[in-house]
Amino acid sequence: MTNGTAVVILAAGAGTRMRSKTPKVLHRIVGRTLLGHALHAASGTRPDHLVVVVGHDRDRVAEAALGTAGELDHEILVAVQEEQRGTGDAVQAGLEALPADFTGTVVVTAADVPLLDSATLTDLLGTHTDGDGAAVTVLTTAVEDPTGYGRVLRTQDGQVTQIVEQKDATAEQLAITEINSGVYAFDHAQLVAALAQLRPDNSQGELYLTDVIGIARSAGLLVRGDHVDDEMLVAGCNDRVQLSALGRELNRRIVARHQLGGVTVVDPSNTYIDVDVSIAADVRIEPGTHLRGTTRIGEDAVIGPDTTLVDTTVGAGATVLRSEVHSATIREDATVGPFSYLRPNTDLGAKGKIGAFAETKNARIGEGSKLPHLSYLGDATVGVGTNIGCATVTVNYDGVNKHRTVIGDHVRIGSDTMLVAPVEVGDGAYTGAGTVIKRDVPPGALAVSAADQRNIDDWVLRRRPGTSSAEAAQQAIARIDEQ
Repeated sequence: MTNGTAVVILAAGAGTRMRSKTPKVLHRIVGRTLLGHALHAASGTRPDHLVVVVGHDRDRVAEAALGTAGELDHEILVAVQEEQRGTGDAVQAGLEALPADFTGTVVVTAADVPLLDSATLTDLLGTHTDGDGAAVTVLTTAVEDPTGYGRVLRTQDGQVTQIVEQKDATAEQLAITEINSGVYAFDHAQLVAALAQLRPDNSQGELYLTDVIGIARSAGLLVRGDHVDDEMLVAGCNDRVQLSALGRELNRRIVARHQLGGVTVVDPSNTYIDVDVSIAADVRIEPGTHLRGTTRIGEDAVIGPDTTLVDTTVGAGATVLRSEVHSATIREDATVGPFSYLRPNTDLGAKGKIGAFAETKNARIGEGSKLPHLSYLGDATVGVGTNIGCATVTVNYDGVNKHRTVIGDHVRIGSDTMLVAPVEVGDGAYTGAGTVIKRDVPPGALAVSAADQRNIDDWVLRRRPGTSSAEAAQQAIARIDEQ
């Protein structure tokens, strides 16, 4: 194999500063794990091979990596770093996962740099392979406070001579603001040769990948630096403070991208959009809105304020106000809210309505049908043009099994109707207020179940004497008697 490309993602570290039982690279921002962001960026370069190096909590990290292969449509190889002996050792483990006949370019990146994107990695590859062959190309940036980062040393003509780690740097070197991002492109053969020469002669007693730079220079090989002006693209995450800061910045960029694409976001600082969300032009997003997962929103829809949509599809012209929606479909020109809860597999038809304090689950509601308020519709099918009265409940669970309710077209369900599933209400039927439906209702029928009303005179006076109710009743009776 010739002129191939491989990307090796380092994900073996313990991430102890996260203070978490969850591996650092599996913490999430804007809808993906840190590792997920790294895998998507790497996959976007269309490499021949994609390797994830795992170590700490290897089984969980490997499972997460392999679980991403489907959405990337790319095979992912997993390599194990048995002991965390430094970045050089981790890269060596990653190379062992490549085919024995591999040649070409190896890109090395980290799993905790979530803003790094495919375009930046592609530019790095272009810089590395442009012109006379470089042994190494280092992605660098400049930061105001370089504390904790390796410093990049250059010649007067700009070639990189060395990267010095913070703990091994002199006072003069510590003043340098250009830093190593931890992202590189290597000639595979030169990388293999240099890794064999690494020694743990440093304060950490580890095999530093950065020492490959000095080894290459000593051999008279070319080492380039590819500088990026946007330092956030290569900002790493070591603790939860940095995690939230990177999440905030990535969210800001996502929101801005949608705004530039024609979406109105009333308050960007109070709007949260995951990376895989799709929003059409002329959508309006009100403050306090959270758009999560694979949510899709059609043009001219209005979402929010104070609304959360997770893995939900919203049709053109629909409105969702102060509501929580999970794995549901809201079709064109439908309205939801305020204070509605749509659970998975809810499908609200075009021009339909789910109103205030209503809850639905596994319910298909036809075009133009309405569930205006204070009702629960679970495991149900509703036809077109039907109205569900206030405080209606589909009684779908018998303590062991769930059962389905079917309500036809143009039905009028009276307020406070209980539909005890399994039951079917035919097209055009009505139910009276307070009715308990236990048997199927034929099309066009009126179903009622309440007994005739019976009034027990003077019950309050006899059974609740001395109460305010009794006094009020006695005064009212006296007024009636005087008439």
